Amino acid sequence: MQELIQLVEKLGSPRVLLAGDFILDSYVYGDVERINPEAPVPVLRTMRRQSSVGGAGNVAAAVPALGAQVRCVGVIGQDEAGGELSRLLNEAGAQTAPLLRVEGRPTAVKTRYVGLAQHRHPQQMLRVDEESTLPLSPAVQASIRGSFRTELSQADIVVLEDYNKGLLDDVLTPQLIADAARAGKIVVVDPALLNDFGRYRGAAVVKPNRYEAARASGIKIDSDASLAQAAAKLQKATDARAVVISLDRDGAYLFSDGAGKMIRHRCPRNVYDVTGAGDETLAVLAVALAGGCDYESAVELANMAGGLEVERFGFAPIRREELLGEMRRMMGLGGSKVVARTKLLEEVARRRQLGQTVVFTNGCFDLLHMGHVRYLQQARRQGHCLIVAVNSDASARRLKGPSRPVIGQDERAEMLGALDCVDYVTLFEEDTPEPLLRMLRPDVLVKGGATPTIVGREIVESYGGKVLSLELVAGLSTTAIIERIMGKNGQ
Repeated sequence: MQELIQLVEKLGSPRVLLAGDFILDSYVYGDVERINPEAPVPVLRTMRRQSSVGGAGNVAAAVPALGAQVRCVGVIGQDEAGGELSRLLNEAGAQTAPLLRVEGRPTAVKTRYVGLAQHRHPQQMLRVDEESTLPLSPAVQASIRGSFRTELSQADIVVLEDYNKGLLDDVLTPQLIADAARAGKIVVVDPALLNDFGRYRGAAVVKPNRYEAARASGIKIDSDASLAQAAAKLQKATDARAVVISLDRDGAYLFSDGAGKMIRHRCPRNVYDVTGAGDETLAVLAVALAGGCDYESAVELANMAGGLEVERFGFAPIRREELLGEMRRMMGLGGSKVVARTKLLEEVARRRQLGQTVVFTNGCFDLLHMGHVRYLQQARRQGHCLIVAVNSDASARRLKGPSRPVIGQDERAEMLGALDCVDYVTLFEEDTPEPLLRMLRPDVLVKGGATPTIVGREIVESYGGKVLSLELVAGLSTTAIIERIMGKNGQ
């Protein structure tokens, strides 16, 4: 892992030339509170609308977030959606000057209708596509190729992102690959769902997912042996140096130099939304290869980024600092979960931008025991991230008496941070967590026990948040443990 960290730190700012199908993703968010009396379908009450880049645009947004540069070659329409897409790409840090706006051809738009049941957990209900997949005219293809050849001299690597929307067809794709080869550039291809990958012949790396690989190879992928057979067949069909088959939660399979290797995720992931995960892994793979990584290291890094991506709703580019932080967290070097409230506020804002539900709980957590662990695991299941606010030593003494806490605040916080179900730990000096609740405004406040009074309920419910009371494990408490210890000492 340390070697991977050093590779990322030395990546520099590679230049990526990206050609592909650029799409505008539109989201319509709303609440689903009833069923349509006219038909057995949910009624979505629109609350807000949002647009973002899609298709090859996801790769274009992901590359700058990794500290690299990207220039975009492709077609968009001379319409409002095309202008919006170009603006969003520029805001993400991509260079769009080579993009060709074609009159009479609409910009590809995918509109997703997303419902929030009980104001929680966004769930895609329906997608509506507006696009043209007709072949481009010879004149437009010639213009695209001219732009591509002009940009090649300034590129460190070439990426072709094919969504089979009419741009990277059987005519233009081989031409672009040949142009890149003459310029001495590595070509990485994310193929479309096709029966034949012949159009990608000559690319250095071909990166299909499991379903694309199965369809193009004609081999049902259901074992390690069939995976190797499919990869070998695709390498032969494309004459690629490497074939990388992404396998969702199972990681990826790398086939090169006549041998294959399974590269698995280094830690389990909660798959929440796969949107853009393939685009993120493609971006990391390209940037890593352009930065001098070997195939195996590049796939390892792409795997990690893809794992971070699937835990988010929609597409959100992974920053280089996040990738480094994840690797340091895996090594246990830093990336501590114990954070000050100012940093925690930034993290909560970032989580909200990703459409995630923030859960909050608090307590002394003196003498951490199984009752605490089970309670925190249950609390974590109420959303996407769990914040645990811990009473400081002074606060705990005021609450529990002069003999408490038994364990100091720093040790208590560190032990809580070691639990997989806990995302953030923060200490508070106040008698109650109310100041923290007013600042963080969590989506869900969770408290254990049968007490009808939950401190902070009014604050959370005032802005539409949810308050839950979870049952504790019977017979397990810090006080009971202390009493047993004292009883044994007295015998």
